[in-house]
Amino acid sequence: MRHARAALRIARFARIALEAVGTSRLALDQAPATRARRLHEACAQIARAHGMRLSVRGALPAGPAVLVANHVSYLDPIAIAAFIGCAPIAKGEVSSWPIIGGAARGLGAIFVERSSSAGRVRALQRALATLRAGVPVLNFPEGTTTDGTRLLPFHRGIFGIARLAGVPIVPIAVRCERSLAWHGNAPFVPHYLRTSMTEPVIELDIGRPIAATTSPDELAIVAHHRIAHVLRDQLEPHATVIRLRVPAPRPDAVLPPADQRRAR
Repeated sequence: MRHARAALRIARFARIALEAVGTSRLALDQAPATRARRLHEACAQIARAHGMRLSVRGALPAGPAVLVANHVSYLDPIAIAAFIGCAPIAKGEVSSWPIIGGAARGLGAIFVERSSSAGRVRALQRALATLRAGVPVLNFPEGTTTDGTRLLPFHRGIFGIARLAGVPIVPIAVRCERSLAWHGNAPFVPHYLRTSMTEPVIELDIGRPIAATTSPDELAIVAHHRIAHVLRDQLEPHATVIRLRVPAPRPDAVLPPADQRRAR
């Protein structure tokens, strides 16, 4: 029974993704807002097809914003995009995944080549253009997934983009069962097959918007602290965030360190 249900869900997912690819290629309107709306609709369908139970606390501000969240699974962007139309930033490898890559590309995902400084710059420039077009941008500033018991330091590039665009930063704490976490070197297909046999429960806790009026470093620390505070009961007791000693933000290819900016 579970295997039959999983097969049905996988088939539905493939159909939704293929329809999204076809629609995006044939559509005349390729504006960021239109793509975000299509992504929202597709992710809502995918969530329903997989029996996802989505719980949301808090509210999002009207207008464009930078949405930042902790990252534990490939389900995170689906859950968030099922709640709000946005343009997610994804690792470049996803663009080559069968079906998924084509669908994400056509629906406005911003792919970043993390091994290339120029690639990271291009992704942030596109994020800036998307925000200026009035569309929220979703980013997972840890840069990778974890098992949910840690909160890694945040890359600060997207926080500088929020300041340049003059939009708020919205911290989102993502909770899910430990079995849903996809991290490390775990192969995707076996994990997805197991997940498709369940009815995943995803909780989103939306925090108060953070005005992007200070430095990217400070904004990254504030957002990190707010998400860590919400997740404090599930983070490991020895994690530095529990002692409120927030790790320094990671450098990026777009914005020089704060001391260099002051020296100019």
